[in-house]
Amino acid sequence: MNNIVEIKNLTKTFNKIKAIDDLTLNLEKGKITGLIGADASGKTTLIRLIIGLLVAERGDITTLGLNPVTQKQELNTKIGYMPQKFGLYEDLSVIENLNLYADLKNVEHDFTKLLQFTDLERFQDRLAGALSGGMKQKLGLACALLGEPEFLVLDEPSVGVDPISRRELMKMVRESTRNKTSVLWSTSYLDEAHSFDTAVVLHEGKVIFNGKPDDLSPTAQGFEEKVIELMGGYKHEESLIARNFEPVSSDLECTVLADNLVKKYGNFYAVKNNSFCINRGEIFGLLGPNGAGKSTSFKMMCGLAKPTGGTAKIMGIDILENPSKARSHLGYMAQKFSLYGNLTVEQNLKFFAGVYGAGFKERAEKIPEIVKIFGFEAYLKQNASELPLGFKQRLSLACAVIHNPPVLFLDEPTSGVDIITRKEFWNHITSLAKKGVTVLVTTHFMDEAEYCDRISLFYKGEAIAIGTPQELKEKAGADNMEDAFIKLIEENDTQEKKE
Repeated sequence: MNNIVEIKNLTKTFNKIKAIDDLTLNLEKGKITGLIGADASGKTTLIRLIIGLLVAERGDITTLGLNPVTQKQELNTKIGYMPQKFGLYEDLSVIENLNLYADLKNVEHDFTKLLQFTDLERFQDRLAGALSGGMKQKLGLACALLGEPEFLVLDEPSVGVDPISRRELMKMVRESTRNKTSVLWSTSYLDEAHSFDTAVVLHEGKVIFNGKPDDLSPTAQGFEEKVIELMGGYKHEESLIARNFEPVSSDLECTVLADNLVKKYGNFYAVKNNSFCINRGEIFGLLGPNGAGKSTSFKMMCGLAKPTGGTAKIMGIDILENPSKARSHLGYMAQKFSLYGNLTVEQNLKFFAGVYGAGFKERAEKIPEIVKIFGFEAYLKQNASELPLGFKQRLSLACAVIHNPPVLFLDEPTSGVDIITRKEFWNHITSLAKKGVTVLVTTHFMDEAEYCDRISLFYKGEAIAIGTPQELKEKAGADNMEDAFIKLIEENDTQEKKE
C-alpha cells in the first residue's frame, strides 16, 4: 500500500454549508504532508473525517487500509492525534499528562528520552496551563508520539507560536518519524509549505493544489502569490475605513509612550524596563517568541494590567492617572476573540459603538457603513461565537475602529485568517496610518513585519533590538525578517552565556 489515506468524492455539510465539497485525495505513505488553508477552509473537518471523529454524508475514505467509521477502534491504536486546540489537561503537570495519555493508549513508556527530546525535562512538574504556547505544543506533540504511531496527525500545531518554536516543532517531527511514520500537518501559514514533502492547499472545502511545494514556486513569497491566484486573486482597493476616517492631528512628539514599564510576578520579570516612543501615523511592531512579554506589555499599555513600575501614555494621558480618558483614544483588538459570543454581530457593533461614546445618530450612520466594509450582511443576526475565525477577526477589528480612534492596539490581528483577508487587514492598517492613526501591533507572520515602520524585538521581557525592518535585517546579516528574528535571538543567548 503506497497511500496512507485514500479519499474519493467526499462531502461533509454543516447547516447547509459544504465544509468538504466532493473531495478526492490520496496521501502518500512515509511522507510529511502539509494540509494548508485558512480557518473555515475545511482542514479540521477533513482531519476528523480521516481519523473517524466525523462521518461524511457521501464518499469513500480509507485510513491505513481501514474504514475510519466501522474500524475506528483498530485505527485508534495506529494513530497519534494532536487536536487543533490544546487538548491536554491544564490542571495536570507535564509528567501527569504524559502518564495519563500513556494509560489511555495502553502503552508502557519511559519518558526520559521524550522529555529530553522536547526540552520539557526541566518543566515536567509544571502545570500544563502555566506553559508558554510553544511548550504547550511540544507537550501535545509528545503525547501524540506515545506508542510510536504509524500515522501522526497534527491539527495546526504551529498556530500562534513564534518562528523559533515552529522550526523546532518541525525538526522534532522529522527526527521522531524519519520516514517510518506518515505525518499529516495542517497549518494556516503558507510560509511553512516548503517544510513539507507534499503540500495540499484547501480552499472552501476543495483541493486547489496538491504536489511538491517547489512545483508551485521555489520561494515562500512566490508560493503565496500562486495560492492567491488559485483562490481567485486579490485586487488592491482603497480602504473604505480609512476613506471615511477623520485625519488625526497632534503636536505630541509621542502619541504612544512606554516609560520604563516593569511587570514582576514574585521574582520573575515578565517585562523589564520597557521604553519606546511611537510617533503619530507610525506602525510599530512588537515581535518576539512566545512568553517574551509582548501581551503583558500590551495589557499594561492599555490599562488592563497594572505595572509594577513605570507608566504608559496614550495621546499624552497617563494610563495610571486617568485610565478612562486614556482608553477613550484607543481602539483595542485582543489576541484571542474577546467580544460577546452570545450577542449577534449587529448587537456587538451597537454595544461597542455605545461603549466608545457614539450617539444614536452616529451609530445609525456608522454601523451600516462598517457592515458593508467588512461584508457582515449575511452574518448580522448570527451569534459572534458561531462565526468562522476569519469573520471573528473582522468583527474584532470593526469594533476596534468603530469610534475612529487616533490609536490602535492590534494583538495578532490576522492569526488564522486566509492570505487574502490578511492583505485586506493590512490595507486597512496601512491606510489608517496614512491618516495619522498610531498603530501598535504584534504578529507571528514575519512577512507582516515588513509592513511596520519600526520594530521592537522583544525577548525575555525586554527589547533586544529596535529599528526599521531593513535595519534589523542588516544588523543580523539576514535576507528576510524570519532569519533576522532567529539570528538576533540566538546572538542574544550567546552573549548572555559569555556574561
